[in-house]
Amino acid sequence: MADVLLTHSYHLAHDSKQFKKMRPYPPLGTLYAATALRSAGISVAVYDTMFAEPVTGFQAALEEHRPQIVVIYEDDFNFVTKMCLTHMRELASKLATMARLAGITVIAHGSDATDHSREYLDNGVDFVLNGEAEQSLTDLCDALLHSRHLPELSGLVHYSAVDGSLESSLPAPTNPSWATLPRAARELIDLEPYRRAWTQAHGYFSTNIVASRGCPYRCEWCAKPISGNRYQLRAPEEVAEEIRELKTFFGVQHIWFGDDVFALDRHWVEKFASVVEAHGEVVPFKIQSRADLMSDTNVSALRRAGCIEVWMGVESGSQTILDAMKKGLKLSAVHAARERLAANGIRACYFLQFGYPGEGWAEICETVKLVRDTRPDDIGVSLSYPLPGTRFFERVQAQLGSKRNWIDSDDLCTIHIASYNDPFYHALRDALHAEVASWHASSGSSDAAEYESLWTRVYEMEPVCRNTNILSLPAESSHGDTQSAFMPLEDLIVGARRS
Repeated sequence: MADVLLTHSYHLAHDSKQFKKMRPYPPLGTLYAATALRSAGISVAVYDTMFAEPVTGFQAALEEHRPQIVVIYEDDFNFVTKMCLTHMRELASKLATMARLAGITVIAHGSDATDHSREYLDNGVDFVLNGEAEQSLTDLCDALLHSRHLPELSGLVHYSAVDGSLESSLPAPTNPSWATLPRAARELIDLEPYRRAWTQAHGYFSTNIVASRGCPYRCEWCAKPISGNRYQLRAPEEVAEEIRELKTFFGVQHIWFGDDVFALDRHWVEKFASVVEAHGEVVPFKIQSRADLMSDTNVSALRRAGCIEVWMGVESGSQTILDAMKKGLKLSAVHAARERLAANGIRACYFLQFGYPGEGWAEICETVKLVRDTRPDDIGVSLSYPLPGTRFFERVQAQLGSKRNWIDSDDLCTIHIASYNDPFYHALRDALHAEVASWHASSGSSDAAEYESLWTRVYEMEPVCRNTNILSLPAESSHGDTQSAFMPLEDLIVGARRS
């Protein structure tokens, strides 16, 4: 038996894009919540929906553990599970309803529950916890388990027992003690399915850890419903020791740091590299960061610590669009970061997005040119995705229809009114991905024939796929006439041949 059964709503088979990639990571945020509860003397169990059949498996877990409380606690440290996908919301509703029918109190936490608290409360959830919720979760569970009055908790949302009105305690809490919590309770889930998936698909076993929480930057499209702009770091010695344990006791061969922004503090990175070297347990890892953090000092320290791959939020090759996003990034920093990483043998990869307000054909061509000029090792292409709490969402809110969230991570549809329709952006993504892949093919040579036809399709689609409704946008979002800025067909299709 367990006082509290924790689960989450991400099931890999429900997300075709991630299922094809087969790079699953344990729900670290859920496991940190379990750690916090256990540290307070509350008995816990975790039902991991990643691989298991989520509904029948959850029913079996309810019967096995007979909990008094079920907590649907999403992973705050994985960008996929922070995307507020509707397939996750639907599963969360099913799990909550099952628990409610069994007479069990249900608590929910996550980005989507924060944005849509009333919908969760109307579908089986008793309480929603916002913000950095490990401590508030512990306090709430302690009160419920001992039949005490509900404590005054920041970030608690529920219906009043008196009149049924929605009660919401603001502001959402911070948890400055997160960085000193014991390690995530990985022993509460079965890591073998993760090991098998990675080994069979990629030949090695990768898992995830985090060195920091939050991000202080203020990009206008970036939703931060959990930590806001707060940022905190774990001790470098603690992180290095966790890596050593993962290698020694779990046979981990590769690490993904789920931090929103790694290498923000150069002194921390240098200390971390020194501790890792002293342990003699250098495990290759990849991170997410910013191009303007890739200084000579940081890159050198990252290489010493074992970094082999950096994913940077480049977003656009247009300085105009980067400025509109309030990205705080100069394109010169992207060029410099690419060179420094290459010189140190570290893969440089770009996150890109198309469809942001103000982006027309000229700006798209600038992004294509940046990719061709710098030749990243890999790219990830997405469409601008307006989420509540962002300036971007406020700017386009009047354009939004009934669909406010992607179904899964491969939905890739424009929810707001962008310059072009979805088929055009999909063709653009396919052409750019194919070209980048061709540069790094095992043959070692770029074969333009592989992607020429895809670029021809993009060029042919461009004039017929423009969204005429874009003219109704506010003046600050107007795209204007970009016809004079069209990249010539020859340059668009075979620009990479000259590289």
